[in-house]
Amino acid sequence: MLLEIITPGKHIYSGKVNLIQLPGTKGSFEILKNHAPIISALDKGKIKVIEESGETLFFEIQGGVVENKDNKIIVLAESV
Repeated sequence: MLLEIITPGKHIYSGKVNLIQLPGTKGSFEILKNHAPIISALDKGKIKVIEESGETLFFEIQGGVVENKDNKIIVLAESV
């Protein structure tokens, strides 16, 4: 899956990932390969990313929106 994390000021991350865990407004959720299309609001919290290489990354966000379609995930975060 291709993941992009973007804020109004800059492009934070772009890369291929196996999993992303997000702080949804109604609770944490994960997106894996071939997940159904989704658009969801995000709350303040941590994004956990597991890259294809196996490395785990964390990003602290102040809220935002995520869109997933055809294994392309775009996170529009207020700030990181």
